[in-house]
Amino acid sequence: MDAAAKLLATLDQPEKLTLRQVAREVGVAPASIYSHFPDLGALIQHVLRLRYDELARSMAEASRAAPDPLSDLVARCAAYVRWGVGQPGHYRTLFGGRMPADLVPVSAHGAGADLLGSVVDSLSAVTDPEGTRSTAEQRWQAALMLWTAMHGLILLYNDHGAIDWPPLDDLLADLIGLHCARPAAEVAARLPRGGDPGTGAADAVGQ
Repeated sequence: MDAAAKLLATLDQPEKLTLRQVAREVGVAPASIYSHFPDLGALIQHVLRLRYDELARSMAEASRAAPDPLSDLVARCAAYVRWGVGQPGHYRTLFGGRMPADLVPVSAHGAGADLLGSVVDSLSAVTDPEGTRSTAEQRWQAALMLWTAMHGLILLYNDHGAIDWPPLDDLLADLIGLHCARPAAEVAARLPRGGDPGTGAADAVGQ
């Protein structure tokens, strides 16, 4: 599983991963993998579940001590972006969208929908605490736009590290503030400590 995760995170064309490559990385015969997984798709889907669980734990732990809805939202979003920037290869594995459907069906990304659902609830608690000013569809769309913005920030930050980026926390404060109609300074004051993980040039695959 570690070998598959590493290859998915580092290969130029992860969608072309084979069981033979995984076996070579581990130093075993390809046939031995079948003792644990029926096929490559099952192995990849297991890796996806592990990575989704890791990201979900990071977001949940970051928000656990949040004293108010805005702090909860800021903590969840910061954990998501920092994880994606700190581990660009693993982020690409989850959200790169390059895996063939026969290997990774849409259902394999169900945990990703759960993550987005937590953002829907957190964002609506800030922007519509009584749940009376917007419909479920509007709350979903608002969270989807926030996720789109975070996803774009992560990809651009990771892929264009040579740009003279402002500090990541400043970008986060501006981004979250725009999507919940709060001043960036108010958002910045609630950002959990964690620092800027860097430009994402080096992946934390082996950790």
